[in-house]
Amino acid sequence: MKKKILLAIAAVLVIIQFFRIDKSAPEYNSEDDFFQHHVATKEVQLLIESTCYDCHSYKTNYPFYSEIAPVSWWLADHIEDGRKHLNFSSWGTYEFKKAAHKLEECFEEVEEGEMPLWSYKLTHFDAQLTDQERNTIVIWFKSQYDFMKSANQSANN
Repeated sequence: MKKKILLAIAAVLVIIQFFRIDKSAPEYNSEDDFFQHHVATKEVQLLIESTCYDCHSYKTNYPFYSEIAPVSWWLADHIEDGRKHLNFSSWGTYEFKKAAHKLEECFEEVEEGEMPLWSYKLTHFDAQLTDQERNTIVIWFKSQYDFMKSANQSANN
């Protein structure tokens, strides 16, 4: 009986490997990328790209385990959800109010340790931010948020 159950489980695991996730990125305008609209030091840009872009842009680097179902399905869902909440690749399409709100969420989520997610950090060692790196990102996102808010106030006066 155990042998039949193990064979059935093995068969299911083999069969589900034929149901692949879509790794293609939709076409997008590279001029809409976040860093086309916000200037950062190379250090800050690399920190944000290495800790945020896999789930929050169309520049996803898929790890080896993205080939193995059902983990790949979980990963695809995670990326889809991340892009739905914030997509750095389509930043230029955001209206001012939405962009300002997203910047505010960025520094709050990083500051509170909510981002990057613990599940992401398990397999992405470059996403293990030191306190100094976390602080650098938070300060930079806050500065961009403050700049946007003050520019908007100046334009409205």
